[in-house]
Amino acid sequence: TRGGGHGDYRIIVLAPASVQEIADLTYLAFDLADTYRTPVMILSDGMLGQLMEPVVIPKPRKDPLPEKDYCVTGAHGRSARVIKSLILDTKEMEEHNWKLFRKYQLIQQQETRWESYLTDDAEMLVVAYGTAARIAKGAIKRLRKDDPDMKVGMLRPITLWPFPSKPIKDCLSTTTDFFVFEMSAGQMVEDVRLSLEGKGRVYFYGRPGGVVPTPAELARSIARRYYQMKRSRKR
Repeated sequence: TRGGGHGDYRIIVLAPASVQEIADLTYLAFDLADTYRTPVMILSDGMLGQLMEPVVIPKPRKDPLPEKDYCVTGAHGRSARVIKSLILDTKEMEEHNWKLFRKYQLIQQQETRWESYLTDDAEMLVVAYGTAARIAKGAIKRLRKDDPDMKVGMLRPITLWPFPSKPIKDCLSTTTDFFVFEMSAGQMVEDVRLSLEGKGRVYFYGRPGGVVPTPAELARSIARRYYQMKRSRKR
């Protein structure tokens, strides 16, 4: 329902929030694509593409990549290999689809990535990725500086798939209020709602392409929701 075609497929989606991460995650993307034999998307944005920041180019990995038992590299010393995507036998097709499903489960278990920022005492948690996360971090710093009692933190998904559903749900131990900020009319907010399974309140602030919100503007929006939350808890 969310991909570019029919079927139960998934692709790994990496969301950098800095020029350094664009480099780091590009290296990672090739490793993940090679390891799992699956496409990997680097979901950057125009703001990051226009930034100038220092970058340390990662060193190439030295540990060997998994053996490629599917490559057509010549059949000397082994049986021939055939690469095909067309399966006509219905039973064989279903078995293949379950095999892919198990691979996606493995990716979810091993490759989910996120960053936590001031979440230990957070009464309200901001969820944002990419450039939006940089803006959100600036807003949170401003809010905590202006009012030390305003306990706002952030969880930044680095992988949008696999989505860090469990880390977000685990935050219910300290808060039930989540503020989702996106530079769109709202897409990731659906994943946050699904992660919480109706056990938390989700607020959304988004701006589609055009004007980029400032940290001060976002801070005002977060503060309004935060004080509304505090008043509702006193009732």
